[in-house]
Amino acid sequence: MDLSITRANHGDQTVVHLGGEIDVYTAPLVREKLDEQIQGGRTQLVVDLTDVTFLDSTGLGVLVGRLKLARTRGGSMRLVGKDDRVLKVFSITGLDKVFEIHPDLDSALAADSAAAASGPSQGETS
Repeated sequence: MDLSITRANHGDQTVVHLGGEIDVYTAPLVREKLDEQIQGGRTQLVVDLTDVTFLDSTGLGVLVGRLKLARTRGGSMRLVGKDDRVLKVFSITGLDKVFEIHPDLDSALAADSAAAASGPSQGETS
């Protein structure tokens, strides 16, 4: 398995940094680690895909499922990524309209502060 997973808390936000390949073999571990955070009450997630070199449909499915789970618990999940190959998977599938994707960690972390300051966003449905 070519996957690394690290976690760091930034206030009430949790950054999960993924590196390597997220595919049918590694996606279950990604699901497990994200579920641990959400079930532990860490529902303001930032998933850093900066060092992800490959993402297949299984990995996408895990991310979509964890986004839904976080939202059902009043949380959110933002992504960080800038690799064209990885971002293309989101645009081809239309998931770039579902996920909030930031080019760097600082902007993803700042987005939570901006959202909290402005209150609930308009137009979001469950």
